[in-house]
Parts: sequence; structure tokens; C-alpha cells
Amino acid sequence: MGGVDAEAGVTANLLVTPAELAGERVVVEGEAYRHLFRARRLASDARLRLVDGEGRARWAEVAAIDRKCAELRLLGEAPAHDATRRVELLVAAPRPERAAWLVEKATELGVAAVRFLASERAVRGVDVKSLARLRRIAGAALEQCGGARLPALSGPHDFAELPQLGLPGVLYLLEPEAAEPLPVGGEVAAAVLVGPEGGWTEDELATLALIATPVRLGERVLRVETAAIAAAALLIAR
Repeated sequence: MGGVDAEAGVTANLLVTPAELAGERVVVEGEAYRHLFRARRLASDARLRLVDGEGRARWAEVAAIDRKCAELRLLGEAPAHDATRRVELLVAAPRPERAAWLVEKATELGVAAVRFLASERAVRGVDVKSLARLRRIAGAALEQCGGARLPALSGPHDFAELPQLGLPGVLYLLEPEAAEPLPVGGEVAAAVLVGPEGGWTEDELATLALIATPVRLGERVLRVETAAIAAAALLIAR
């Protein structure tokens, strides 16, 4: 006999704090309440999947709906739907709208971290305010895709900071002139360095080549955010 699909009746995913996920009840207010109970009109007994952004997930059901809030009753553990391979992106900071697209798609793929680099030709647009906005974008993308772990977002980092970032042992450097293609799939944690639109400078290439393996994606020249997402998809692929 076939088993019951535990997710068949789930109507939405909701990002909550780790403390909330560890409890028995969650109160939904503000924008999340308006989206779920005004726009989507979830009813009592509707089932949701709650995630904490750190890789944990639980089922929940609507216990009560008020005029400005709703109460959820937490149930058992739910699947995380996260990538099995840890992949990080080290990206020369692109323009804000492209950084937003990159973070959204990286979250959907299950990338573990996006670190923006302050290379000589990178855009000087990543700061505390923009990182806060990117984290909100990542949160919305996580709810949409059904993952459970948010990517770590940080930067801009100077090259001298790279050893302190705790990077995986396998580190790739995207370079159009590289002889070897980027390997597809794998199990060992990996990170990939993606240069700015104007390319790495000669000094930057010399520095990065000491710690990373140069690889190429293909014959076409891709924009920063496209190259980053294409590389992440290849590395995460099973």
C-alpha cells in the first residue's frame, strides 16, 4: 500500500525564528499575516510548513484567526528540502538589482553562502543597509522554494579576509581562459570565485590562483550573476 503524502495538504511555507520553531505555538502578525490570511485567505485547520532558516522544519496548522493575527499549532518534524552539498559563492559585488536577483536564485538553489568581494573592478554598492535588504529577499525566496536554510550573506570582503571566512577545501576560480571545465556535481563542500564584469585584474588573478583552481563554464561570456548561478547549479547537481 502507498504511504500518505505528508505535504499534500500543505498550503504555504513560513519562515520563523529558531525559538518559535522550537515552541508549540506561533503567532503570525504583520506582513506575513496579511499575505497568508488576507491575500491568500488561509482558513482554520489549513496546514503549513514552518522553517527556521537554519535547516530545521516542522508542520503546523492554523488554530485560530483573529482580525490582526493568527495562531498556529506546531506539529511534527518536516523535511528540510535543502541541498546535500555545501556550495558557497564568492562574488565580486554587482549592481544592487543584480545582487538581489543573484541572492534570490542562490537561495532557491540551496547555496549555503554568498560572500561579496571588494575587487578593484567591483561595484561599491554592498553595505549594511543593502545586506539587510538582501536578507529579506532571501527570506521570501526561501518561503517560495520550500527550503529550510537561508544562505549566509556578507561583505564586501577584501582578499586578505578570505582565509578567515572558513572556506571549503575545494575552491574554484571562474576564468574564461582556463583549460578545465567546472566539474558537475560532487559531495565535498566547494566554493566558487566569480569576478566582476570587467574581469579580475592581473594582480587579483595571480593572488587567487594560489588558493583556487581555475575553471571555465563554457564559450560564452556571462554576466556576474548569471555565471554565479550557473556555477552553483552545476556544483549542487546530483
